[in-house]
Amino acid sequence: MSKKHFQLTNVEAKPEQQLRLTYADGRSFEVDLSEWIATSRGLTRLQDRELFSKARLGLGGWSIEWIEDELDLGADNLRNLAVEQAGGIGHERIWNWLHETGLTLDQAAEALGISRRMLIYYRDGEKPIPRAVWLACLGWKAVRPKGRDLPKNIPSPSEYTALHV
Repeated sequence: MSKKHFQLTNVEAKPEQQLRLTYADGRSFEVDLSEWIATSRGLTRLQDRELFSKARLGLGGWSIEWIEDELDLGADNLRNLAVEQAGGIGHERIWNWLHETGLTLDQAAEALGISRRMLIYYRDGEKPIPRAVWLACLGWKAVRPKGRDLPKNIPSPSEYTALHV
């Protein structure tokens, strides 16, 4: 399977710790790294404007690097952040949901009412995650249905707590 949607073809450092990213699938994003830089010890060196301005494509376009083999960020993580900052739902949310629920791909697809293949597209960032699918993930997590029967109502706070103990 091709992951061209995670391969970068161009990067441009912009003021205020922002990057303009262009991916091999033709999509372009602006991503603001200021929060990551302010809260991640490993990125504090990027507070130096001169160093930040030296952003360049890493090997094969799979990362952005500032200092070879020492300071870089993965293209997939940057795309996820850019999608989230643009108001979308990043693919990493599906990865986290699957991990937190312990569902297999088949179980998760059935729970969401979508095909296994479509779930893989969302998980792998190949297709944008529709809001309704993400809301279904949140709803499933809130009620944790047992078997094939869906609940008929939203749990009370005490029922919700009991489900998550």
